[in-house]
Amino acid sequence: MSDSPLSETLPTPVPAAGWSRADLMTLTKARLSALVVVTTAAGYVLSPTGDFLSWGMVHTLFGTTLTAFGAAVFNQIMEMEPDAKMHRTAGRPLPGNRVPPVAAFVLGWVLAAVGLIHLGVKVNTESSALAALTLITYLFIYTPMKQRSTLNTLVGAVSGAIPPVIGWVAAAGPHNMRPGILRWDLFLQPQALFLFALLFLWQLPHFLAINWMYREEYIRGGFIMWSNDDLSGKKTARLAIGWSLPLLALCLWPGMAGFASPWFALPSLLATGWLLKLCIVFYQTGARPDARKLFFATLIYLPVMLTALLIAAR
Repeated sequence: MSDSPLSETLPTPVPAAGWSRADLMTLTKARLSALVVVTTAAGYVLSPTGDFLSWGMVHTLFGTTLTAFGAAVFNQIMEMEPDAKMHRTAGRPLPGNRVPPVAAFVLGWVLAAVGLIHLGVKVNTESSALAALTLITYLFIYTPMKQRSTLNTLVGAVSGAIPPVIGWVAAAGPHNMRPGILRWDLFLQPQALFLFALLFLWQLPHFLAINWMYREEYIRGGFIMWSNDDLSGKKTARLAIGWSLPLLALCLWPGMAGFASPWFALPSLLATGWLLKLCIVFYQTGARPDARKLFFATLIYLPVMLTALLIAAR
């Protein structure tokens, strides 16, 4: 019998008497939300005005975390039907009938609303506006687009690239301008643009590897992804290579722009070269183990890049 996820029996939904801690963590996608928190923290610390472990940072991470949790809950409400068709998601609380959709909606609304308001009141308008933009892009563009166009991955990468910029603008603190007026220059500073570009480009080989490994599941769920018709892996690997190549130029940006020491280029180029090598190996073999290696490499690559940047920052 094939070991394809499509050949496995989907778990039978079993209603539970109450929410478990595991259900709550799954509903809020706690592990994925942790990535949002880490990148937001990195953006905050990188700012020359951002004090590590200050109350400003605590409020920023608290508001961002709640907003991310709310977005995750709403995403699962919107994708209940596709999730029920895929083996890897059929056991989630909503398709598994362990959490009522109405209760999940209330939870998502409260989390998102409190998160956005907290950022606006305790941090600044700019961070709250960016968090709202992330929420809107993720829920109202990316999520429905997954069943309509392969370009959904690019839109998803945009929403995933905003959190470090939230941290960057949050570190600037409140301002004395008239409420509602944004300091647009914060969004366009070189460090903010670099963080956005790094997260955007990093996500593409990361999600391409996931998409190819679980392409049959995505097809079953009705999602239109780049790798759906790519049995050999060649198309997916070419895309991964193509989106990883600009990371080489990105390695030189901080030193040339003057917001990091020139030595940052060395570890970042080595890390990016390693990532590209794994993309090329996957292209040559088209084997699932090599796609898996690429996926895990992306998980190592981002912390390496952010750590090197934090150390080299001026």
